[in-house]
Amino acid sequence: MVNQTDILLSDDVVAEPARVREILSHRVAEVLASESKDLHIARLVVPLPRADPFTWLSAQSMLPRVFWSGRDDDTITAAAGSADRCFGSGDAGFRTLRAQLDKVMPHSDTRVRYFGGFRFDLDAAVGSEWESFGTFTFTLPRFEYVVRDDRAVLACNLILPRDADRLIEIRASIDALSFPNGLEEDELPLPISREDKPDRAGWDLNVESVLNSFRHDGLQKVVLARRADFRFVERVKPFVLLRKLYEATENCFHYGFQYREGEAFLGATPERLFRRSGRRIWTEAVAGTRPRGTGSEQDELMLRELMTSDKDQREHAYVRAGISESLSPLCDSFYIDPVASKMKLARGWHLVSRSRGVLKNNVHGSDVMAALHPTPAVGGHPTPNALRAIRDLEPFDRGWYAGPVGWIGSRGAEFAVALRCGLVRRDTVSLYSGCGIVEGSTPDAEWKEIEQKISDFIRVFGLELPGD
Repeated sequence: MVNQTDILLSDDVVAEPARVREILSHRVAEVLASESKDLHIARLVVPLPRADPFTWLSAQSMLPRVFWSGRDDDTITAAAGSADRCFGSGDAGFRTLRAQLDKVMPHSDTRVRYFGGFRFDLDAAVGSEWESFGTFTFTLPRFEYVVRDDRAVLACNLILPRDADRLIEIRASIDALSFPNGLEEDELPLPISREDKPDRAGWDLNVESVLNSFRHDGLQKVVLARRADFRFVERVKPFVLLRKLYEATENCFHYGFQYREGEAFLGATPERLFRRSGRRIWTEAVAGTRPRGTGSEQDELMLRELMTSDKDQREHAYVRAGISESLSPLCDSFYIDPVASKMKLARGWHLVSRSRGVLKNNVHGSDVMAALHPTPAVGGHPTPNALRAIRDLEPFDRGWYAGPVGWIGSRGAEFAVALRCGLVRRDTVSLYSGCGIVEGSTPDAEWKEIEQKISDFIRVFGLELPGD
């Protein structure tokens, strides 16, 4: 049997870093020395003073580093190191992830969380910039700094009896933990260049190619993306960038994954793929967008234009139908809003249809991911034809962009769609964003939509958008 035991190491907040290390090190030695034949996860918890989770994460020397903050809760998890890892390369898919998780998950406590993500397209060629991320990577962190309201804890995860012979290694990791005071310097270096892939001419050709294919290939929607590469005068600190993005983007999932020094994937996405609690599941169809207006009158005009747009409603309907067709067979009961409502973000309006259901027995979180991803919101409709068009037209590897990111446990999971995101590579940040091409789309309007979608990053960089 696999289970989890939370072991509270102090009733009071422990403020001194040396004392935190001493308490953890002593208790780890005791736990690892105990007789344990059944595979289980022990979680040692120390209450700490609340500090900035981004600064804490940046200060840690061990990899991987993971950040996760859900859209609808007030809990932030910053994690460093690995107690366990599920990894896949090549064509390893959702079944491979399930097989790896089943070694430790079937009877584990619902609090066990593996954080990670998947590539958008398992059949696409892998770009060198995405090699460290794999087809998928999911990590049970060695250390989690968890912040909620004005409280914080440091948790150390141990897998027994697997960790029994790793006392020296784990104690060294405890000694290497950093507990910084205050905030890390949050100034970003200056961007010095930008390159778009495809450029404007290439984008126009791609959109026209898709529009032409609607007439003879059976396609109804293709989500085309662009990559904008920004170079800076020096290296970009990924979790400084993520903090600035977090502060600028309300009502979003915020995520960051770093598996190699100098590289990190991070973003702020409004779109939930699914949330699961026991057999209950919640999903969303999000498609169709307009920028927010500069005043209340213009803002209302933009919203009204979106809600009455035939093009946007058709684009949204493909996504709603795709989710219903994919998820219904996995559920004993399923409902999705028949009419789209509004989703309000700091800089944009979206159409959203929310859904809920009760999963059939023995449906795994990886089964839900396999059924839902990619939705027509990030791929197109019909999906196989749309994916072929994306592979043929886009001059870059999407990697984890538009893939599922989040956490998975034995009876719970939460995944977002990795949109509004950037890949940090030393002095370069590559921004990824796309838009749905349907009948009635124009290259100019879709180019502007993508510029609006990456506007949060651009403003964080200290740049101005046309019309600002």
